[in-house]
Amino acid sequence: MTADADRWVLWLPALLGVGIGLYFALPAEPVLWVGPALVGVALLAARVERLFLLATALGTVALGFAVAEWRTALVAAPSLDERLGPAQVAGRVVLVESLEKGRRALLERLQVAGLGPERTPERVRLTLKGEQPDFSAGDWLRVKAVLAPPRAPNAPGAFDFQRMAYFMELGGVGYAVGKAEVVAPREAGRRGIDDFAEAMADLRHRITQRILATLEGPRGAIAAALMSGERGAIPEDLMDAIRDSGLAHLLSISGLHIGLVAGILFVGLRGLLALIPFIALRHPIKKWAAAAAIGGALFYSLLAGATVPTVRSFLMILLVLAGVLLDRRVLSMRLVAWAAAAILLFRPESLLEASFQMSFGAVVALIAAYEWLADRRRERPAETRPLAWRLVAYPAGILLTTLIATLATTPYGVYHFNRLALYGIAGNLIAIPATSFWIMPWAVLAFLLMPFGLEDWALVPLGWGVDLVIWGAETVAAWPGAAVVLPTMPVAALTAMTAGGLWLSLWRRPVRLWGLAGVAAGILLSLSGRLPDVLVDGQGKLLAVRTADGGLSVSSLAAGRFEREAWLQRAGLEDETPWDEAEEEEGGDRLRCDSLGCVLRTGGRSLALVRQPGALLEDCRMADAVISLVPIRRTCRGPQVVIDRFDLWREGAHALWVEGDGRIRVESVNGNRGNRPWVIRPRSRDKGL
Repeated sequence: MTADADRWVLWLPALLGVGIGLYFALPAEPVLWVGPALVGVALLAARVERLFLLATALGTVALGFAVAEWRTALVAAPSLDERLGPAQVAGRVVLVESLEKGRRALLERLQVAGLGPERTPERVRLTLKGEQPDFSAGDWLRVKAVLAPPRAPNAPGAFDFQRMAYFMELGGVGYAVGKAEVVAPREAGRRGIDDFAEAMADLRHRITQRILATLEGPRGAIAAALMSGERGAIPEDLMDAIRDSGLAHLLSISGLHIGLVAGILFVGLRGLLALIPFIALRHPIKKWAAAAAIGGALFYSLLAGATVPTVRSFLMILLVLAGVLLDRRVLSMRLVAWAAAAILLFRPESLLEASFQMSFGAVVALIAAYEWLADRRRERPAETRPLAWRLVAYPAGILLTTLIATLATTPYGVYHFNRLALYGIAGNLIAIPATSFWIMPWAVLAFLLMPFGLEDWALVPLGWGVDLVIWGAETVAAWPGAAVVLPTMPVAALTAMTAGGLWLSLWRRPVRLWGLAGVAAGILLSLSGRLPDVLVDGQGKLLAVRTADGGLSVSSLAAGRFEREAWLQRAGLEDETPWDEAEEEEGGDRLRCDSLGCVLRTGGRSLALVRQPGALLEDCRMADAVISLVPIRRTCRGPQVVIDRFDLWREGAHALWVEGDGRIRVESVNGNRGNRPWVIRPRSRDKGL
């Protein structure tokens, strides 16, 4: 590792990530001075020469911890803690998104009937369907709506939308009841970053509408996703086909898209200027083209909403093109490191997001792989490549790039989405050339023609390329076994794979191979996960038990659709078994039900699932665990575990495991999350939202 001393700096964003991860793993919120104090101690220790490296590493970890806790404090805002409405809601539109049916609006500066200022959220997000007035970012809207708190995780360890909403300052979500009213248009002439953000949001929406007006149906929705970043109008069945064919990355505006826009502008403008000898011979047209490409890439990034993959890609393109302006070359892996560090310092919560993990995972792996290939080429004597080799080089490059990116992002895809596209290479062999050589050049031309109202000239041929991508996605997704559903892996497995992958990618000497041990450990840990024996949702409407064959049997196919689908996804299952069928298949020996409830026998223990109060007396006397969907108003001392309606209301969804020694392990959503600012605790009796 001493020989790779020039690579040590690449570990700084990883160490920042360790500090951020430690902060989010805490069960309670630390006091604000803890992080800065640890940074100060590390700075003092770094003055001792022998402790410099260790102190720098620990100081970077402490810095990650500090920026995470300060970011949490800075975005603190009220949030709804119960369902409200229908109630009158008025506010200023921040963002408008097109959906397949209707629109979704983000509102701020709210006035909500029945809520005082201290309880009014900073922002709410509303879905508006049916006939609605034309409105855009900056307009003031009034509408009758039903509001609810951001949804809690549907199972212990599941995706935490409440945490994501907290950092978005989103205090409620809901839907409009009836038609909205635009009470005031956008204020013209205001200055500042808010006005600029509104203008970009309005421009994004208007561009989307113009694309959808020219290209109808799915081709318009895909074109809008590629040009403006709005994906809400894509039909769900097409989105499933895109995921199953391994093409979902094409709809996330990131390195491929930003690089193509910058490259098209750079090459195109430089080529045009080169045709004018008077300019080409007297002026630095290469630098002019680089400056224009930076401006175009910046505009495209802002138009796409400046998401984490977009910002990462723009920062890298910026540094590369800045090198052209300054006549300097920049090392690619360092670009990634500085881009990651910048994002983590300003948005530390992004570490937990799938977009950050998959984007940087793919880029780091690709750069590391191509660095290794470049080293191998330098070791060989120069040779002239035959024409046939050159003809296959591009598809071979796509094949290799797709394979590396797929391997690098698979752990994150399985962890967050429980899905693995097996034929992604075939899908990308169709979609990437179509996007690179046809769709994106026409997209750039469409942007340039829009101010003149001539974008149809470019959008129509662009649509032909989109048709090819859609055909490829649907064809590949229809192949047998195109997508495999896998159970969610433990956090420890993902952490081990990430650490191993970084070790393998960031070092260049043979010591890098030690990273394979981390990857192998992660794979073994991923196999250690086990489905809960019982799941119950926080509303007390849905129960699920693990069947003898590893499936999932649910108490209702009507209630809790969202929770049921999420539980199946986390279990790596396509379909559930209805309660009565599971009872019949297992002969009533493992699962036995009547009108009052059910008894599940597993691991030598009996778990009573109580639906009606009449079952409590017997179950409290006979069962090892009682999960009651009704309040237990009398003592229930016999079982090891007792969970009633009030526990579900306070702590959210519960999961139970019967261990090999007969011990019953219980986890709850709020018990796992701890006492953190984004955990919404109920104020009153649940109203059944």
